[in-house]
Amino acid sequence: MTSTTTMNEVSTTVTGSSSGRFVRWLFLLLILSGVGVSGYLSYVKFSDVPMICVSNGAFDCGLVQNSPYSELFGVPIAYLGLATYLVILGLVVFQSRSSFLRENGTLLLFGVVFFAWIYSMYLVYIQAFVLRAFCNWCLAHEAIVTVMLVLVSIKLWNHLRSDEA
Repeated sequence: MTSTTTMNEVSTTVTGSSSGRFVRWLFLLLILSGVGVSGYLSYVKFSDVPMICVSNGAFDCGLVQNSPYSELFGVPIAYLGLATYLVILGLVVFQSRSSFLRENGTLLLFGVVFFAWIYSMYLVYIQAFVLRAFCNWCLAHEAIVTVMLVLVSIKLWNHLRSDEA
């Protein structure tokens, strides 16, 4: 892309037939990766086994995973992350099968991913400035959610533009 590429050209590229399929498969791959990461974190939290982690310098997964910030109202964040990815998967899979989701699914998907991203960025802040330790698994989740937010934002942009036309 050149520096003069417009948002309209990017949107057209993302929604083109083969590009649209690529983005859908990329999104599904991100969801499955997220399920894998949050599933692993959930397994570690549930079974209390040692976590595989980069352990040098600023990385200390045990500290992050066992901190007071690793739970929300007594529910481990890992479980909530897994549930969020499953909700996102359900929205993506059933969007073409339900009239309600065909009409509102993109906005719902954006809302769920945006909330997950906001909370994830809060957790990055906690890792960096409160705990002063990072978890490579958590950072992988946060990277996945960030890419998902970019993709779903473009999808919402296209959806809203097509409603205007």
